[in-house]
Amino acid sequence: MQLAPRDTQAFRGQFTYRNSPEAIRRFPFPFPEDDYIYSVNTEPHTLPGPKGSVYEHMLDIDEHYLSETAERAMVLEEDPERCLAMPHMDQACWDLLEFVMIHYAKDYPTHFAFTQVGDQCEWVNRPMDIHQTFVMGDATTLPMPPMEFIGRQMQGDFALLDQRDADLFMDAGVITSPADWSLAFDAGMSFKQWHGPVPLAHEMGIFDRVLKYLCAIQVGKPIRRLNWTMTIHPRMDSSPETYHRWGVDRNSITSENVGNDVFLRVELQTLIRMPRSHALFFGIRTYLISMNDLKTNQAWPDDCIVCWQICLSS
Repeated sequence: MQLAPRDTQAFRGQFTYRNSPEAIRRFPFPFPEDDYIYSVNTEPHTLPGPKGSVYEHMLDIDEHYLSETAERAMVLEEDPERCLAMPHMDQACWDLLEFVMIHYAKDYPTHFAFTQVGDQCEWVNRPMDIHQTFVMGDATTLPMPPMEFIGRQMQGDFALLDQRDADLFMDAGVITSPADWSLAFDAGMSFKQWHGPVPLAHEMGIFDRVLKYLCAIQVGKPIRRLNWTMTIHPRMDSSPETYHRWGVDRNSITSENVGNDVFLRVELQTLIRMPRSHALFFGIRTYLISMNDLKTNQAWPDDCIVCWQICLSS
């Protein structure tokens, strides 16, 4: 896997983000059929997945790794509240750090290394030039709190959900590239509360069934699903806090620029039970692809027409 230099893939300003042919080939296209209906569409996150696909490993990274971590650093500099963890989530944060380090090192050994002897740990992130020794569970041995330390090195957003009283609560996370929602606003909310704006699903009783299903997820039995929307320009951060920057973009789309400026935005959402804290990791790995790039994959032509129609009618 080749990582593009961080200074060649901007998600703001001149929007220099581009997908290579390999990134287009492995893009997680969310429409298995020409007709679409809103659904939960979960499936086991069975590993290893097809070689070279976004499903191959527990946590997917790709050519945009350095660009996305650089974008995350800029967002956190502007708005530190995009990273938060309530005090009772301390063990979950350490769970997350160890989980990510283990899987990154195992699945991408060219780029990462992790060794642990008792509580003594050593972490190497070669792309970001990080070499850190620390004591597991001792936050004073890291340059910042454990969730933020590893979160700044992850590709994709995530929340850590605390489970209590047969419900899930958004009590920690790093969310720097959300699709129209805010971690600072949703923090501490229950599952149904933070899904309040979703149309029709409440009336259909979907969230009652989903909550029961998610609360039953076991350690070692992760699940995944795809979620999708459209976005204007390859902008990762489309949060309510930055609406003044991106809201007006929707008025700029014409039949001439739709292919270049409108992007299909797909989230590979993974739900994984942490082993000690039993918090639920909710990973949101976002992929962007322009309408023009969609057309280059001959497996998707009928679905691309549907996407174009959605864009032009919105």
